[in-house]
Amino acid sequence: MTLQPITTSTSYTADRAWLASRHGTDSTETITLDVSKLTAGTHYVVSATTDQPYSRVLSGVPVGRVTASGLYGAFDPAATDGRQIFAGLVFAEALFAPTATKIPAALLWHGVVVAAKVPGGIDTSKIAPSVTGPQIRFV
Repeated sequence: MTLQPITTSTSYTADRAWLASRHGTDSTETITLDVSKLTAGTHYVVSATTDQPYSRVLSGVPVGRVTASGLYGAFDPAATDGRQIFAGLVFAEALFAPTATKIPAALLWHGVVVAAKVPGGIDTSKIAPSVTGPQIRFV
């Protein structure tokens, strides 16, 4: 009997249609996302195949920092846990295993963003301008 190993690979290209300029993309910050503060189908895509067992957080998801844990979750102006304060957007798609509860990601905290193309949408009128916070210009 001869064993013939089979290898497959899958690659994804991040959809960054929300990014209006490369400005700021060279100085992202490392953050950790809390999976429980994200919504499947809106903020991340659940893997539907055994060929790619990892789910992926979408590039461009707006996030806020959870005060108690220091982790980040989906920006929500109605939240009371810290996520009501806009911190920036997930810059690059991040793969994570089905059992993961925390996901390392890159945060775009300054730059130019097309608001209409942000995954899950964003109401820019709910973002308070800040001199010390993120410097995102929405177009």
